[in-house]
Amino acid sequence: MSQTSSSSSGCSNEGSACSGCSSASCSERVTADNSPNRIKHTVVVMSGKGGVGKSTVAVNIAVALASEGYKTGLLDVDIHGPSIPTMLKLQNVRALSDGKMLLPAEVGDLKVMSIGLLLDKSDDAVIWRGPMKAGVIGQFLTEVNWGELDYLVIDSPPGTGDEPLSVCQQIKGSFSALIVTTPQEVAAADVRKSINFCNQLGVEVVGVLENMSGFVCPKCECETHIFSSGGGEKTAGEFGVRFLGRIPIDPAIGVACDNGSPFVYTHSKTPVAKAFTQVVAHIREAYDGNTVKTEKAAGCSNAG
Repeated sequence: MSQTSSSSSGCSNEGSACSGCSSASCSERVTADNSPNRIKHTVVVMSGKGGVGKSTVAVNIAVALASEGYKTGLLDVDIHGPSIPTMLKLQNVRALSDGKMLLPAEVGDLKVMSIGLLLDKSDDAVIWRGPMKAGVIGQFLTEVNWGELDYLVIDSPPGTGDEPLSVCQQIKGSFSALIVTTPQEVAAADVRKSINFCNQLGVEVVGVLENMSGFVCPKCECETHIFSSGGGEKTAGEFGVRFLGRIPIDPAIGVACDNGSPFVYTHSKTPVAKAFTQVVAHIREAYDGNTVKTEKAAGCSNAG
């Protein structure tokens, strides 16, 4: 993959992320125009703030889609802090190449790619500036052999910086953004920035999801709103976008993430898993009902 010097014109085979490289200087470059990939819909999972459970949401939505029979891929573009390999027990897996393209790892029927699958060691730090990150994200989108997918779910790091900007500018075809927040105002305030980011780039928002929304005691079944309530729905209403629902707090989610076991699969009968399934239903309805603009509109190429 791309190397750690932004002045390099191609791969120099010096960085730890290069072990499975198929970049232009190593082989014929695969571009968006000649790529064998056929991806119907791409959902970019975003958040204005860290710590809202965005990666957890991305993993469980992708697994739920795959479980329903949809051909699904999961792309982790958090270059500096990839957590998808841990959540899917892929820490010791390394991506392979067929000579022209990188091959995604597979977890059941789910295809997965992350910078974490390209490092020599899972604890290696990736110290890259913006141009390098944009380059590797472009390679993830065009030089990974995703094949035919119904959905590609992209886990983007929080904020409105290099990674989400690179994703939104380089995706070809059908895509929209799913915004994750927690109920309190301090998180909702940053979600507004994410929605405005999408508006400036002409990216349609498929909806807002309120995560960590209430805790139901497993003994007395009393519900406690630890982080207040209603912030996600209120923000969605303010911007006129779809509210996708609430995901309650369940300690088992954290355990499942640490163990690399997708929660919606291992705890499929719980209220939280059913809430994720309902979110997936809303996403499918948005596309099937043609209520989401699925092509990137012409917009500003410099967010800011």
